[in-house]
Amino acid sequence: MRFPSKLSLSPSSRLCRLLAGVATIGILAGCAGTAPAFPPAPASAASSDYSYVVGAGDNLNIVVWRNPELSMAVPVRPDGKISAPLVDEMVVQGKTSVQIAREVEAVLGKYVRDPIVTVMVTGFVGPYSEQIRVVGEAARPQFLPYKQQMTLLDVMIAVGGLTDFADGNGASILRTADNGKQYSVRLKDLIKRGDVSANVEMRPGDILIIPQSFF
Repeated sequence: MRFPSKLSLSPSSRLCRLLAGVATIGILAGCAGTAPAFPPAPASAASSDYSYVVGAGDNLNIVVWRNPELSMAVPVRPDGKISAPLVDEMVVQGKTSVQIAREVEAVLGKYVRDPIVTVMVTGFVGPYSEQIRVVGEAARPQFLPYKQQMTLLDVMIAVGGLTDFADGNGASILRTADNGKQYSVRLKDLIKRGDVSANVEMRPGDILIIPQSFF
């Protein structure tokens, strides 16, 4: 039995073979990976002068020295305000604990002589502008309160790692602190291969985007 040579194939058959070849090349190229679309994230990003600022959902422990009746723990409401004895509708979101303490002293000074106030933050959530958000193919996509010198590895541990469909080395960080500049990160190398050189520091407001792999 004789098989037709390449020259005896019909035009439609040759076109089908050509398209199949192109598809095969595309698959191989996809498996090999593509160059990152963004520059690599800098290893160091944390600011040495970072101070935690209060956000809705935080809890504040307000202590007024020698005035236990004015001391209490209060939640920060969704509108970013608190209410406490002699302190009504005070905006605290976006402020540090020291700033809040000074403002409470100023209000209490109308009723108490030389008040000394200490504010301690518990139940950290932080303002939306400083939260770390993880979207895409993480095991548990969520937002996290930023912590000083928080790293990419800390974030991935908190969200439970990658899904089976994640393109880990195609992930990126959208850095709002840099006017929305985007950086590539190598999550697969960091988590699956233990490459600590792929670990980088996070900044307040970072958004970690983990795309889905097509292969």
